[in-house]
Amino acid sequence: MEKKLEELEIEFGTNLEGGLDESQVEQNREKYGKNELEEKKKTPLILKFLGEFKDPLIIILIIAAVVSIIIDPHEWVESLIIMIVVLVNAILGLYQENKAEKSLEALQKMSAATCKVIRNNSIQTIDANQLVVGDIIYVEAGDSIPADARIIECSNLKVEEAALTGESVPVNKNSDYIEADDIPLGDRKNCLFSSTYVTNGKAKAVVTAVGMRTEIGKIAGMLSEQKDDLTPLQHKLNKVGSAIGILCLVICVIVFLMEMITLNWDWSKFADAFKIAVSLAVAAIPEGLATVVTIVLSIGVTKMSKQNAIVKKLPAVETLGSCNVICSDKTGTLTQNKMTVTKLYLNEVKDAKELTFEERKMVTYFAICCDASIETKNGNLVRIGDPTELALLDINIAYGEDIHSYARLLDLPFDSDRKLMTTVIKDGKKYIAITKGAPDRVINLSVNGEDIKKKALEANKEMAMNALRVLALGVKEFTKMPTAEDLEYDLTFVGLVGMIDPARPEVKDSIRVATAAGIKTVMITGDHIVTASAIAKELGILKDGDRAITSQELEDLSDEYLEEHIHEFSVFARVAPKDKVRIVEAWQKRDAIVAMTGDGVNDAPALKKAEIGCAMGITGTDVSKEAADMILTDDNFSTIVSAVKEGRGIYDNIRKCVKYLLSSNIGEVLTIFIASLLGVIGILTGDDATPLAAMHLLWINLITDSLPAFGIGMEEAEDSVMYQKPRPKHEGFFANGYAWKICVEGVIIGGVTLAAYLLGNLVFNNHMVGQTMAFLTLSSTQLFHAYNVKSHHSVFSPKSYKNKFMNFAFVVGFALQIAVIYIPGIQDLFEFAPLTIGQFGICIGLSLVMVVIMEIAKLVNKVKAKKAE
Repeated sequence: MEKKLEELEIEFGTNLEGGLDESQVEQNREKYGKNELEEKKKTPLILKFLGEFKDPLIIILIIAAVVSIIIDPHEWVESLIIMIVVLVNAILGLYQENKAEKSLEALQKMSAATCKVIRNNSIQTIDANQLVVGDIIYVEAGDSIPADARIIECSNLKVEEAALTGESVPVNKNSDYIEADDIPLGDRKNCLFSSTYVTNGKAKAVVTAVGMRTEIGKIAGMLSEQKDDLTPLQHKLNKVGSAIGILCLVICVIVFLMEMITLNWDWSKFADAFKIAVSLAVAAIPEGLATVVTIVLSIGVTKMSKQNAIVKKLPAVETLGSCNVICSDKTGTLTQNKMTVTKLYLNEVKDAKELTFEERKMVTYFAICCDASIETKNGNLVRIGDPTELALLDINIAYGEDIHSYARLLDLPFDSDRKLMTTVIKDGKKYIAITKGAPDRVINLSVNGEDIKKKALEANKEMAMNALRVLALGVKEFTKMPTAEDLEYDLTFVGLVGMIDPARPEVKDSIRVATAAGIKTVMITGDHIVTASAIAKELGILKDGDRAITSQELEDLSDEYLEEHIHEFSVFARVAPKDKVRIVEAWQKRDAIVAMTGDGVNDAPALKKAEIGCAMGITGTDVSKEAADMILTDDNFSTIVSAVKEGRGIYDNIRKCVKYLLSSNIGEVLTIFIASLLGVIGILTGDDATPLAAMHLLWINLITDSLPAFGIGMEEAEDSVMYQKPRPKHEGFFANGYAWKICVEGVIIGGVTLAAYLLGNLVFNNHMVGQTMAFLTLSSTQLFHAYNVKSHHSVFSPKSYKNKFMNFAFVVGFALQIAVIYIPGIQDLFEFAPLTIGQFGICIGLSLVMVVIMEIAKLVNKVKAKKAE
């Protein structure tokens, strides 16, 4: 139960009239803390850099390079190239890591710069960060509230708490004592909260919490406590890397032992055996995989930015494509964040369009009785005041009269006790008192007949049931200027207006598309459950059999029950920040991949907790933008659907890239492994058992493979991806026979490469020719194979050549292979022999074997698909 003001006065050592003295200020600062948000400790740059070398594959390469140069210092070129590759990967990784979270910094920026306080019995203006618990503060319209406080007294006070609760309608505040426990933030009428702001009236209050102990500070604490979980793609690629690392070590040891057997355990030849093992390590490890995946994701980011989605974290692109739940804030995300009059009542409830003369007069009277204003300044439309009153001004601008032609002679401001506001104008010779306010109050104060009152109350109920906020209008005429005592009784009831923050027109279609794609949309809002449910039904979020629940009802549910039944709930109303995180966690326990959209401070913890957080670019606070993984620059829910499609397409492209790169690596490993095996059984001897050196393999892996892999990543997403269900969270990266296909293709690549080497080495009786033929066959096979992998279409189809970058990559890749074989100097560095036309033709012929096999496989799959239809 909350404390009374007198109790707070004693507890904080303050005086509600004269404020704190200087000694008490220091005591309270020491006891309750400073009015500052704690900054999360940043990891030093050097530690971030060193962290990039923890990958098992990178460690293997570093060890291989170091040992190679120790045992044979004269052969330093290959070791240097390996270290350069490792360093480049680390720098790229560090670049991505330095896109650090800035959530707490954004929260600090939101703090009020200065504030008015009473200290030592005098009013002072101080920096907001100097405020302490027990300070007596003054706030008025336009002020940002510098700390959490309890209202001592106020006049016509309204506070915009959208940044904290998510709702744009200002809250009427008062100084009344509340006895109830566990009151939701939105219902704490006698409290002010840091980083919200006053839209109307003024107040005097005692500070009850500062810094990290304020409601916004608690959110900051929740942000700093949460850890960034790995995305599904990172998990899967880490598993792939670990598996490759273990397999690589095993095979390297086996090959090393095989080489030592071939050399009759002559330890003077240790360096030669180790070089072959290093070559195998380089062949097995896809050095360019991390870089290629990063760049493919970057390509996706560029595409998405053109569709109004700015991605802050590259892995989020893939994660969004696999999400199956979108938890969306209502205000400003699903709705327009603009109160709009949609219904009128004079004699019957009707849509607010094509108004009659009487209805036009009514909306003009409503607009006159408003303190809000809409003005044009420097060519910009400036809207000031309560959103409810702004909605009345909007409909009057559309249908009513110029309210500036009426002089306001007397005003009785709105207060929460009367629930009324009255303005007196002169119209001709008559004085007219215009009263607007709560329907039950205005109707009960009217002198209209009982039938009229009954119909008006029924109309009010009908509008309220449709989640409309309803205001009533009454008038009273005078022949002379009235006094305040003459007003607000014996009114003539005129009519009602119903308003709502309407749904975005495009959202309904977007939700339908999301549903077809297997994605459930959940509304999470600080609004009342009736309003939230009505909007949710209109948009197709709340369907038959779905449930809507409030924060207090949610609190009564155990974690176990919520986890088991979370799929039944489509609307969560009157929620607090901790509720949003709990909802996201419940979905995650059911293995859902959750996207959370939002724009307020209150959304930040859930944005950070969800696998991907989507903040609004226009209405979003700095906090939500910094906590999010993606920012929607047009605040359009439909942009999320476009991002999902792009994300799914990118994931498919990444799988194709991995397939392309790993099949190439398997081919390389098989080539070296089988050559070593042939050395053991005596078919090949000495250097002849080394078909490709480490430097050759690095060149192919980083130059020949990488460019086509980028081209694969640029393929456009198929329209059919939005008719597929989201991938299960724990579905393996190589599910549905993908690993088998990679292995088969790798065997083919290895087979033709080894065939080329054996032809050069044994038939043409020249080791250098054999290595050169193996190099050209391997690199050419991989270039042709890129066209096989990138699309289900035949390589003979014109559609296969629409990707201009792929065509460019093929030409450049092929030209570079020719360069290292035939250009003097470079040829010597790689220890290649210039091939004859016949030898060159054999290599190209062997390279096309993969194309023929893949074309047959595509044809068979096409026939099977037609039969299945």
